[in-house]
Amino acid sequence: MTLLERLPQETDRMYALRTIRENIIDLGLAPGSQISENELAAQMGLSRTPVREAIMELARVKIIQVVPQKRSTVAMIDYDMVEQAQFMRYTLECAVVELVCRMITPEGVLRLEENVHLQQFYMQNGYYENIRGLDDKFHETLFELAQKMQIYTLMQNLLIHFDRVRRMSLDSVKDLKIVQDHALILDAIKRGDAAGARTIMQTHLTRYRFDESAIREKYPQYFEK
Repeated sequence: MTLLERLPQETDRMYALRTIRENIIDLGLAPGSQISENELAAQMGLSRTPVREAIMELARVKIIQVVPQKRSTVAMIDYDMVEQAQFMRYTLECAVVELVCRMITPEGVLRLEENVHLQQFYMQNGYYENIRGLDDKFHETLFELAQKMQIYTLMQNLLIHFDRVRRMSLDSVKDLKIVQDHALILDAIKRGDAAGARTIMQTHLTRYRFDESAIREKYPQYFEK
């Protein structure tokens, strides 16, 4: 498991939740792997209570399966849960990008431009492992610019099902189009083209469907039979 740097004012429970969540997405805690409260607490330097609370919170969105008196297990890929997470993200982000087109400021444009330029640099130079963090930040920035950060925070746990598949696509799909999508979304925002931005976002958020066969071919052991 990869330990994350503690953020300022982050509680033990918040740190445990963020660390476990990110390791599930990055496959440090792979689908089907067993996890122990004691072991996780020792690795993170925490007591068992915040770790248990984090595990139960993730169990509520079915990304961790808890069996009393036994070790918990990271859930296998379940495309029904991926679809539900994708539906939520699709519904919210298509509305958010339309809001951004109406609310965008020069400072907001600059923040999005810097993000997209970095993505293009990493893509052109083959640093694909750096793209996911920038991808996440691009979408988070859209919620921030639309003044909807509380919604963004609330949707994160369910989105773990979607984000885990998206992480796999960065390894298994050769023709990545996410950076191009972000550039096109930014162009539409700069033009104030809400309908165009929504259309591109719709395509962007459904690309994982096209990637499913490639992901299954590379990671067959991670899917429900």
